[in-house]
Amino acid sequence: MTIKRNQTSPLTCGSVLVLAITASVYAQEKPYILPGTGQPASPMPAAAAKPAAAAPKPAETGTFNSLFSTELPDAIGKSKLSINSRLRWEQADQDGLGAADLKESNALTLRTRFGLTSGSLYGFQGMLEGENVVSLIDSDNYNAAGSNGQPGRTVIADPETTELNQAWVSYASTNLNLSLKGGRQRIVLDNHRFIGDVGWRQNMQTFDAASMEVKPIKDLSVFYGYVWDVRRVFGDVTGLPAINRDFESDSHLMNVAYSGWKYGRFVGYTYLLDLENSAPASLGNSTATYGGYFAGTAPVGENLNLAYRAEFAWQTDYGKSPLAYDTGYWNVELGGTVKKFALGGGYELLGSDNNQGFRTPLATLHAFNGWADVFLNTPAAGLQDIYGFAQYTLPWQVPLRFVYHKFDAGSGSGDFGQEFDVQLSKKLGKNWTALAKYAFYDGKDAMLPSFASPLDVQKFWLQLEFNF
Repeated sequence: MTIKRNQTSPLTCGSVLVLAITASVYAQEKPYILPGTGQPASPMPAAAAKPAAAAPKPAETGTFNSLFSTELPDAIGKSKLSINSRLRWEQADQDGLGAADLKESNALTLRTRFGLTSGSLYGFQGMLEGENVVSLIDSDNYNAAGSNGQPGRTVIADPETTELNQAWVSYASTNLNLSLKGGRQRIVLDNHRFIGDVGWRQNMQTFDAASMEVKPIKDLSVFYGYVWDVRRVFGDVTGLPAINRDFESDSHLMNVAYSGWKYGRFVGYTYLLDLENSAPASLGNSTATYGGYFAGTAPVGENLNLAYRAEFAWQTDYGKSPLAYDTGYWNVELGGTVKKFALGGGYELLGSDNNQGFRTPLATLHAFNGWADVFLNTPAAGLQDIYGFAQYTLPWQVPLRFVYHKFDAGSGSGDFGQEFDVQLSKKLGKNWTALAKYAFYDGKDAMLPSFASPLDVQKFWLQLEFNF
């Protein structure tokens, strides 16, 4: 048989393969037996195995390679999507004489908000959040803060708008107990009385600002914010009256809090607000406010818990304000909770000087002085509010809350009427909340300087909100 060049005989290949398999089997399973002993010999030393390849050394934290291979993907993976949607029907009716007598308004609006907050990367985070408010029925059925040409109807301050609600970058250092934030952001200080997000309205109030919070020692926190623009609840919409437009700002917010005592928190603040828009009257909102409060809770006996608050502030004109006045603010409140029942009351005084009332232009105003929103602007004579509240948690965890207000002038003896408010709310699972709410302001025996006539206001809300 002739074998061609560069070609191996099949018989040769088969022989080699059989010999290799046989040697392998006998080497593993048939040890050599010492003659005459029947005992296996010590195994032959196996060929030295090649050392295993060393695992690749991970990139050191903080290096350029680890940034893109580990840390940046980790921060992206920890990003959080937030969704909020709120469907609300609001009815508002204002009865009075002359200009105070307005047609009933009905608004069915849907607020949708989408946000994305990144994970932390070397202490840095960022957030983007968009917001849209749309009317689901004819927007001519209500006065959207003057933007939709319905001056004869009662105001429901939820204009249709689409906007960038928040856009910020922050840095936090655990070693320094320091956090910094810059850009369009939500700022809420204390109980919203002076600085808030006006969260009750469909379009949230946010601030173009740079802010800092530092905790130099345990239980002590210091906040500072510089605000150059205030994005108000009315939005940036065509036809909006000048007085309701966003504020240009050159404002400073300072707040110091100590919470080291178990019975309460001590807070001092200074808010230097220099605000203006295209309406000349807006300059009156430029104010300097200095104040502080003590608030806390304490158990009394086995079932009773007390909550208390005492606050004082002083205010004067500031910045571009053409006004000249100095006046004070007082608030004291006491409440108690026994199991499913809560009861309490308080006294709030917004003073007056030189025919100017104490002002709170950046507050969440709906939370104070009645839900009918009659006193969003403090009357020239100031405002005295004596209020009481009661709450009982019904079956199925449904809180029923009732609030009563008696209003009078802050200076003098003017009667500014009274208000009755009631609210029912219910959590529906983890993400849903339903709410029904009613407010009735009774001013038939009052003569309000703002309207120069008796006034009755009724408002009713049904709301369903989703949070994720």
